[in-house]
Order: sequence, then structure tokens, then C-alpha cells
Amino acid sequence: MRISKQTIIVGAVSLVVGAAAILGVRYVTYKPDVVHYHANFAVYVNGKQEQFKGMQYYEETAAQVCTLAKVDDPAERAHMHDNINNVVHVEDHLVTWGNFFQNLNWGIGNDYLKTADGIFTPTDQSKLTFILNGKKVESIANVIINDQDKLLVSYGVTGDAQKQYDSIQNNARKYDVERDPASCSGSHSVGSTERLKHLF
Repeated sequence: MRISKQTIIVGAVSLVVGAAAILGVRYVTYKPDVVHYHANFAVYVNGKQEQFKGMQYYEETAAQVCTLAKVDDPAERAHMHDNINNVVHVEDHLVTWGNFFQNLNWGIGNDYLKTADGIFTPTDQSKLTFILNGKKVESIANVIINDQDKLLVSYGVTGDAQKQYDSIQNNARKYDVERDPASCSGSHSVGSTERLKHLF
């Protein structure tokens, strides 16, 4: 059986057009697996809100360039920046509240809070209270931080906890949609070079 020259040309053109169509769809629909979302929180010790004053609590953003590389540094996985002390920036999968507090050089468990000022454990007069998204929980150290979570960590008289929780600003969503100077969130668009790299 002889295959005509015309059949070979039609087959080759069909193959090229089909491959171009598949690659075109991949190019247009490519979305990188970038994790970046935000949560709100506050810490109170004996009725006084922690202000997190000091550059040690904040990630530097001036030299940051948007990258889609995997986050390897634990401090980059969850942090604060720009001296905004009530917003956690989460930039990796499965980051817990314990991870975040560890990045601040603090510690947290179901029966202790370690801050820069000392270790606080429950007594007859003072309790350690966690309120996450409006509900009291026993522990938060191993709880994954979710988008737009709201957390209160309070050590002291338990009657103050609900009022403290209610005072936490709800601005995580605002940071979700705005361009973040230290990441690829918000209005960042994926460039042509990056799309081409992920075609195959």
C-alpha cells in the first residue's frame, strides 16, 4: 500500500496544528502553584496587647523579588512585614500557628506561652486562652493557618478574652487581594518566559 505525498503532508500538518493547540492551551491556562494568603491574630498578656516592636519580628521586603521557587527558609513560610503586627503572611502549604510563633522566636503549646519576656503557664488566677475564628480551642500549635483565620492568644483573666478577640482587626482579605511587595500575591501576572518554561 502506497501512501501519497499529499496524505503525508496532511498528516504532518495535522500533527503540528494539534501540538500547537495543546501547547497554546497550556500556555494560556498556566497558573503556578504559589501559596500566599493572610490571617489576623493578636496576643495579650495580662490584659496588654503585644505590639511586636522591633525589626526581629518582621521579614525584610526591600530586596525581595517575586519568585515562584519553592520556599525553603522556615522564616519565609509564615511571617509579618512592614511593621504590621496583626497580619500573618503564609507562603507555603501546611504551615501551623506553632511554625509562625517559632519564626518569631516564641513558643506556644496548650499549657504555655513563651514570649520575649518569659514563659507564661496557667495558674489559679491566669489562664491561657485560644479563640480561633470565634471558637475557644484547647491548642493551636499544630493547627494549620488557613486563609483569613482570626486568632487570639490570651494569657490572663479569662473574662477579657472575648473582648480582646472582638478587637482584632479583620483585614486579612484586604492583603489577599492587594499586591504584596514581598511575594507573588495580588496583582502579580505570570510572564511569557515563565509560561514558556512550563509548557513541556
